[in-house]
Amino acid sequence: MRINEDLTKPVIVHSAKLDWIPSPSAGVDRRMLYRIGGEVARATSIVRYAPGSAFPRHVHSGGEEVLVLEGTFQDEHGDYPAGTYFRNPPGTSHVPASKDGCTIFVRLWQFREGDETQIVRQPGEGEAAALREGVEAARILFDDGQERVSIESWRPGSTVTVGNPRGLEILVLAGNLTVRGETLEPQSWLRLPQRERFEAVTGPAGAEIWIKDAPLQHPDVLQMPA
Repeated sequence: MRINEDLTKPVIVHSAKLDWIPSPSAGVDRRMLYRIGGEVARATSIVRYAPGSAFPRHVHSGGEEVLVLEGTFQDEHGDYPAGTYFRNPPGTSHVPASKDGCTIFVRLWQFREGDETQIVRQPGEGEAAALREGVEAARILFDDGQERVSIESWRPGSTVTVGNPRGLEILVLAGNLTVRGETLEPQSWLRLPQRERFEAVTGPAGAEIWIKDAPLQHPDVLQMPA
């Protein structure tokens, strides 16, 4: 399966308008934003867990990066309410589930060789970041020099420009904004190749944004099994 696999082209996906596609585990559905591969895939998705659903224990051979969007995600290590961000590096395993249901944003098989950083940022955690024009609050969730992940709150009716020397991936968490003539609402996802200009105008409620500033695919990205 190949979805939005051309990393040289800008992509905007209004994921809230996509159909849910069942996964192999009952009660777990997904909206696919980017995918190369079958059930083992280099992928970016929105995943929904119905109340009481779970995935069997599995190893993340390519690592996983997760932001909890709604509800509470769980595994044997604890509970992760909406707003939690975590990274499980290659080789880690768990039994993901949700007692009351949840929706998460997930990136799989996009870790670099040697990236073994495992972190959990609970809602509101993270180092305060410098504020660009039009931004009222910003927190760094992860920054190792190779990639930087943050959450920013953008003021209502503001024009916000984000530099793009490496590549950008953006997920709208709340509010709305207009980019390239399109209105992005919660769970809209945008991916821009490096040096493509990013400028957005926020709506009357402002916007909350998850941002990854990194190569869209690291040169030393982990190779998937043949």
